[in-house]
Amino acid sequence: MRRTGGAAAAVLTVLSGVLLAVLGAGEAQAAGYRYWSFWEGSGEGWAYATQGPALVRPDDGAVQGFRFSVSEDSQDAARPRHAPGFAKICANTPAEKGSKRVALVIDPGTAADAPDGRTPPALRTACAVVAPDASTAEALAAVAKPLRYDGNALLCAISGYPASGCGEQVSGDGHKKPAASAPATSAASADGSSGGGPSAGMLFGAGAVVVLGSAAVVQARRRRG
Repeated sequence: MRRTGGAAAAVLTVLSGVLLAVLGAGEAQAAGYRYWSFWEGSGEGWAYATQGPALVRPDDGAVQGFRFSVSEDSQDAARPRHAPGFAKICANTPAEKGSKRVALVIDPGTAADAPDGRTPPALRTACAVVAPDASTAEALAAVAKPLRYDGNALLCAISGYPASGCGEQVSGDGHKKPAASAPATSAASADGSSGGGPSAGMLFGAGAVVVLGSAAVVQARRRRG
């Protein structure tokens, strides 16, 4: 009887360790990505863009924002730290026939978001005057060159910042992790998929381990009885 009880206790101990390891692995994967996120402004504030800047063709009077930060996905991405006010940003830029004005907020983020402890440039706004059918990417290029993109059309740098790197994955302490993959947001699309936390498969596996362990304990008790 003591042997059976000891075996059951051992099974539970092992299962607890496995469960913690699985959940711990999920937390380890909950790293963020360092990248420029794209936002669309309105009277209600900022909304994460559902398309990339190369596809969005804003109307005259629109406000578009870019924020450099470390985030897991679109749900926790940091918004530009400036209100999307077209009247103020474009106050000194009169309308021109045959063109449109697009207000831009370019927020390079904080020192905590900067790669390798670099000092980010100051937040700035600009009023781009572009052709009526111009995209947000074209408006950005008109006022914030040089821009840098990678092979997947991911926006890597605005006005040359940062000088290197592109959507790299970073650990919880802000340091770059090896074998990183790019975030979902690119110049062409932004699907807002999550990149962190335990996956459904991991949680299912953990649940299966617990169920099997419980069955083993019950079976051991039956044999003892």
